[in-house]
Amino acid sequence: MTSTLHRPTGALGTDVIDAATLRQLLADDPGLRILDVRSGAEFASVHIGGSYNVPLDTLAEHASDLADVDHPVVLVCKSGARADQAHTTLSNAGKQQLHLLDGGLDSWTASGNDVVRGSSKTWALDRQVRLAAGSLSLVGMLLSVAVPRAKWLAGAVAAGLTFSAVSNTCAMGNALGRLPYNRGAGCDIEGVLTDMQATS
Repeated sequence: MTSTLHRPTGALGTDVIDAATLRQLLADDPGLRILDVRSGAEFASVHIGGSYNVPLDTLAEHASDLADVDHPVVLVCKSGARADQAHTTLSNAGKQQLHLLDGGLDSWTASGNDVVRGSSKTWALDRQVRLAAGSLSLVGMLLSVAVPRAKWLAGAVAAGLTFSAVSNTCAMGNALGRLPYNRGAGCDIEGVLTDMQATS
């Protein structure tokens, strides 16, 4: 679920900004909006103060509305992969002044920046994917002792992980993100859009 971004890093005129640049922009530009595309439960667990949450699986159906937000927007997820997908979706919808936090929330916290922590103990989605993929592979290998064809379960998981890396998508992550415990309180998209459009 990690991402290798192929866009230049630099100031707000480019697509990708680092944690230090984001920190400076937050101090300089009250109109800057941070859009976190992780699941609701992940967001409730920890997020950058003042950011808005629209999970990636919800974002596509509201892409045109989000593209109409007049303010510059910085996209954030845990490590960059989901934000990169959101960038493509919103760019295709015509959003201007759209940027990515390089390395996502991991980079932000590693740089010593403040975050808001909630009481939720939900694991980050990439950790859930590692647990699910590892468990399925292990079960497949153990079952193959008695049922040789069960080894193909482990092979299917390996193929899925390979495709995930090549395509920079994660079907297992998307599926896990739809589970009730990952959804959190739900996304109030109308409220998010109203707040993001507000004049600072």
